[in-house]
Amino acid sequence: MPELVLGPVLRHVDATSATVWVETSDSCDVVILGRSARTFQVGEQHFALVVIDGLEPDASIRYEVRLDGAVVWPEPGSDFPPSRIRTGTVETILFGSCRAAKSAPGALEADRLGPDALDAYALRMKLLPEDRWPDALVLLGDQVYADEPTPHMREWLARRRGEEEPRDEVVSFREYGELYHESWSDPEIRWLMSTVPTSMIFDDHDVRDDWNTSLTWRAQMAEKPWWDKRIRAGLASYWVYQHLGNFGPTELADDELFREISAADGDVRDLLEDFAGRADKELDGRKPTRWSYRRDFGRIRLLVIDTRNGRILDGQRLMVGAEEFAWIEDNAAGDIDHLLIGSSLPWLMPPSLSHFQSLNERAAGLPGWRGRLGEKVRQAADLEHWPAFRASFEQLADLIHRIGTAPGAPSTICVLSGDVHHSYAARAGYPDPTESDVLQLVCSPVHNDPPRYMRPAFALSWAKPLASALRWLADRRGIYPDPVRWNKVSGPHFGNSIGCLHITGRSARFTLETVSERKGLFQVADVALPSPGTAPPKGR
Repeated sequence: MPELVLGPVLRHVDATSATVWVETSDSCDVVILGRSARTFQVGEQHFALVVIDGLEPDASIRYEVRLDGAVVWPEPGSDFPPSRIRTGTVETILFGSCRAAKSAPGALEADRLGPDALDAYALRMKLLPEDRWPDALVLLGDQVYADEPTPHMREWLARRRGEEEPRDEVVSFREYGELYHESWSDPEIRWLMSTVPTSMIFDDHDVRDDWNTSLTWRAQMAEKPWWDKRIRAGLASYWVYQHLGNFGPTELADDELFREISAADGDVRDLLEDFAGRADKELDGRKPTRWSYRRDFGRIRLLVIDTRNGRILDGQRLMVGAEEFAWIEDNAAGDIDHLLIGSSLPWLMPPSLSHFQSLNERAAGLPGWRGRLGEKVRQAADLEHWPAFRASFEQLADLIHRIGTAPGAPSTICVLSGDVHHSYAARAGYPDPTESDVLQLVCSPVHNDPPRYMRPAFALSWAKPLASALRWLADRRGIYPDPVRWNKVSGPHFGNSIGCLHITGRSARFTLETVSERKGLFQVADVALPSPGTAPPKGR
């Protein structure tokens, strides 16, 4: 009999439908709530995405997973509450990024990266009444670390490939699959992801550190004999494990690749990896696929931006190309109360880092040794966020301003991000003030706390004297003044954390909880949105 290898993962949920993703040990029919899907095969692995329609609105619906008629979920003897699909109002949204797999068995048992905040949240959640469960989860990148595996994973790779390069890094689809097995197999995580609808987007470590940081980086990777196989497998596995579930039923029905795979008889790995190879190539400033996507939760809109594969690196550096940014503009506007822009990379950085990244972009574009030095600094210091793509930084600032000053503007516009290994909230202000409260909210990491000696450097990046000096230097280098000003309203916070937006009508709160082995989860930030009586910072 086929077995359930991974999942179920509850993905897209709306008022009357849901999708549930699974990985199985063999080809089979997967049935959930009377709806079925046949698995598709990728190499030696098997997957299915079950589309469940006709659900009752405003309901909480218990479900089981059957493979060829046999119930495989919930697992016998499980002490977790039943998995449910909830079609009611979305009011509580968890988010965070940078969740490395654990090398210690317990959720609160700290390994070298500290205790896992999402594991700790799941353990607490299972003891809460259902009406206090979160309604959605947004994972903002680095769901797996393809270039920084755990000791267990390194041993597995050594047994599989011996001394073959690259050592201690994954290359094939099957090896990427093992990363997901390691990260998503914890009992508490499997239960949480079976019950809380989850949206995802990649960041660099889902493929490789500094992925697409520059044209030079791409050329360096292209020289490695294993890179073509690596990028094809990385994007193909991302499509299967993460991206596919970001689609709703209508989008799935319209997606040509999903239709081809669903209709295929036999292994579709070549089909997927050929698609991934095309997706990796730049074609006249456009991409053959769009990884960005939109989710609507009633009057809350989540717009998730691909800040990695959509980059334009030849000529003017852009975080996303013109065609994709036009799609972002079209989908950002609407009759909504809250606009959430998911970007794995922060838009508003600590000011010193923001100015330094814009300066580095200018330096790396110079001819000769100065440009080569700028490129070395860029790669060594990970200078690849929105300010390092200055034209896109200003373009996003302008878009947010237009939305925030338009008639019927949303109450809040929040950019949700991760990546930078400390967490904070910053409030933005423009010379022409917006009606919307504009904030940058960062939660990083969920489970990848860096060494403590790095914390003073992160804290220093918020220092005003240093920021003023770098801004003066930016003025001297001809970099346009920032179109927006921002002030930190909470943070910097360190340690493995989980962020949460609590939304009621046109009001919201941002809270941040950090986990320790001794205390478990404890709150370190609480920010009201919009904040009564608090004027946004004035731009210049």
